[in-house]
Amino acid sequence: MSTYILPAVRERRTTPPKTAYLIASGDLRESANTAGWPTQVELEAGVTRVLGELGWSVIRANDVDPATGHGFISSQRMGLEVFKTIPQDAPLIVAEAVWQYSHHVLAGLRTHEGPILTVANFAGDWPGLVGLLGLNAGLTKMGKEYATTWSVDFTDDWFRDGIREWTETGRIVHDASHVRALPELTDSPEVALGRLLGDQLLADKAIIGVFDEGCMGMYNAIFDDELLNPTGIYKERLSQSALYAEMLTVTDAEADAARDWLTDRGMTFRLGTDDKSELTETQVRWQLKMYIAALRIADDFGLDAVGIQYQQGLKDLVPASDLAEGVLNSTERPPVYSRDHGRELFAGRAFPHFNEADEGVAVDALVTDRVWTAMGLVPDNTLHDVRWGEDYEGQFVWVYEISGSVPGSHLGGWDRAEGWRQDPVFFPAGGATINGVSKPGEVVLSRVFIADGILQADLFRGTVIELPDAETQRRKNATNPEWPIAHVVLHDVSRDQFMARHKANHAQLVYAPDAETADKALVAKAAMLDRMGIRVNLVGRVDGI
Repeated sequence: MSTYILPAVRERRTTPPKTAYLIASGDLRESANTAGWPTQVELEAGVTRVLGELGWSVIRANDVDPATGHGFISSQRMGLEVFKTIPQDAPLIVAEAVWQYSHHVLAGLRTHEGPILTVANFAGDWPGLVGLLGLNAGLTKMGKEYATTWSVDFTDDWFRDGIREWTETGRIVHDASHVRALPELTDSPEVALGRLLGDQLLADKAIIGVFDEGCMGMYNAIFDDELLNPTGIYKERLSQSALYAEMLTVTDAEADAARDWLTDRGMTFRLGTDDKSELTETQVRWQLKMYIAALRIADDFGLDAVGIQYQQGLKDLVPASDLAEGVLNSTERPPVYSRDHGRELFAGRAFPHFNEADEGVAVDALVTDRVWTAMGLVPDNTLHDVRWGEDYEGQFVWVYEISGSVPGSHLGGWDRAEGWRQDPVFFPAGGATINGVSKPGEVVLSRVFIADGILQADLFRGTVIELPDAETQRRKNATNPEWPIAHVVLHDVSRDQFMARHKANHAQLVYAPDAETADKALVAKAAMLDRMGIRVNLVGRVDGI
């Protein structure tokens, strides 16, 4: 007779009629979870009220933890435990009012059998919509069906109608008329250039250096080698501990010389003396040591682009990576020399950095750099968080912000950049941003992502506009005033069309000198991506194709 200890078989639970379960994926940083909890409570109350008016009940899958004071799922293990309490076929709502680490809940969502709804508050003060876009991109990558919606205050008819549709069908159908597949490209100098650049990359290959994958739970930002390698791009997997070790070898004099280069060109730093709440000279020095160390390691490994995770690991050790990232992405930047000072590294060029080790950004930044350089354009490009937006004088103007990686040229020059201390809630070791307002101009926007098991790229056009100083400050105060901001108007893409379609919390942005050149550069970029085997989609009004 067997003496094996058999695991207990979990009883399959049933869901009461017209009942949805609700969970909230949170941050890994308890300071962020605690600060964001009041906003989350408001979101959940709004969603619950709308469902109640439709005759539905909402059960929160986990209670507020008396020890932490919040009800966020704050780790992958906690997510596994919470999902044990949820009937597998239950209608499930993932409600997000803050940034969330998708991997906290992906295991449970992957095997969940009931209809899934992701919902966020469309607000600037807490990045719920940013977290929503990241989670949606992760679900898209894994091929998991879901519905999604958002609202400013959960009283609008559009939101209520969407919730009603989900309760009746398990789906919400959004307008996708603004998206079209890349047509057969007609011969042009730009198409020829893009194809030749694609052929070159496929033949010669490129290496992106990743300082630790999986930043902030962004499952969508990890590209499997089997998908990435056929494009000609390979990974050098690096450790942030190696970056820190290299930083220790950079002298104070080298870092201070880089700082002086920036200040000589007009950048200012809002310095104080309290390391816990203010920006200090020592923090800036460490950031520029990171800049120098990253380029030396890139030289060691022959990298074509580099991505620093930072948010986990290094955040508790050294100041923020943001200043280093933005300087790397700038054609005009402080010179960096080899360890023996015999060679200037990557002289006269921007060195593409993909913020938060987002590998979709890596592919995009590498392609953009090569196309823009070949066309004789300034190749400085950056990701932005799709942070928020509102109507202004009859048009919807997005707030694009990113705490790191924005090049000085996007602000109109280093004399328009200010270094502000990062928020201690998220960045305990401090460090400077590259704060400022992005200059008006024509831009090409894009996102490389995984859907249907393949790499895809959405390309779209936009214009960065100038708003009155008072409106700019209002928008900064409503989000993160320490971060650089871009006032972006998308061409023939509405707010809700963008939200429903975009498969990332990030969008890539690069300038062109005028609309005609931007259209031509987009064609060349589309041709290069297509040649690399990436499915290209055109979003909104794209002239020239």
